[in-house]
Amino acid sequence: MTARSVLPGVLAEIAEAAGVEAAWALARAHGGTTVYIPREAEESHWLTELVGLDAARKICKHFRVANTGARILIPIARQGEQRQRLVRALQAGMSATQAAQAAGMHERSAFRARARLRTCEADDDRQKKLF
Repeated sequence: MTARSVLPGVLAEIAEAAGVEAAWALARAHGGTTVYIPREAEESHWLTELVGLDAARKICKHFRVANTGARILIPIARQGEQRQRLVRALQAGMSATQAAQAAGMHERSAFRARARLRTCEADDDRQKKLF
């Protein structure tokens, strides 16, 4: 599973631009609110203090519109964070029941996630490649 499959919309974009940790930091600090992402990162800006200068520069560059910054809605991703813990637990070899308990999720969610992981990891030769 990738960051895009675990994180919703804008957070997946942030993860691709600046890393998963930066996306989670933004979700924890500002989830459910609209924030202004400046054109360029500055050392004293809240974004830089939250994710670090390098990640803040990447985020600013990604969301820059011409010569201005952008307002973006940061999704609430608590459930996504639980899913990420669940996936890590399953990948570490925990049973579905153990992984569900570790992530604070329902056991059925763990069984479904384990099935998706197996499907993603397996090479499916039954379907021909289009490209």
